[in-house]
Amino acid sequence: MQSALEHPLVAALATRLSLRVPVDARREDVTRLAAVAAVLRVVDGAPELLFIKRAEHEGDPWSGHMAFPGGRHEPGDSTLEDTACRESLEELALDLRAGTILGRLDDLAPRSPALPPILIRPYVAVVAPDVTFSPSDEVAATFWVPLAVLAHEDSRAEHVMTINGARARFPGFRVHEHIVWGLTERIVQQLLSLLDDGATTGV
Repeated sequence: MQSALEHPLVAALATRLSLRVPVDARREDVTRLAAVAAVLRVVDGAPELLFIKRAEHEGDPWSGHMAFPGGRHEPGDSTLEDTACRESLEELALDLRAGTILGRLDDLAPRSPALPPILIRPYVAVVAPDVTFSPSDEVAATFWVPLAVLAHEDSRAEHVMTINGARARFPGFRVHEHIVWGLTERIVQQLLSLLDDGATTGV
């Protein structure tokens, strides 16, 4: 675990997260709060980012999407960081408190009016390289992807869907046969932007 924190890229990310002031989104009365965790590990000297594929559930607007572990704030959560930790434990049996939470990114909200009014706060965490999961029925699959792969132009992709009879295109990242898009893509972009000085090159 300590070696992961000493990795140059992870150390640089931790420093930048500690120095920046994240943007808090404006919350309306009807807005629900949620939190997710962008989880990193270091394997063979390469930082990797965890994605989950959500299980298919009827009525869930994020059903089947590629995502980060996380979910809605509950009354028993003292903070949104607690929410991210609780949801990671419930969805994957992943204890973020056994690792290190480096900080948080800017708040996000869905851009589509078709999605529920929700504010999502992303946290960045580092866990041990040998961490194991016990996924709940909310998670169909898990994927570790090297940051260097995500930062490469070849990982860029598009998600195309039809909205109100018109084709809409969204930027994304290709992860195996899946496309990371929407809120998760925007979180990945935030993360990579903190390392846009070439720190991911050659990792």
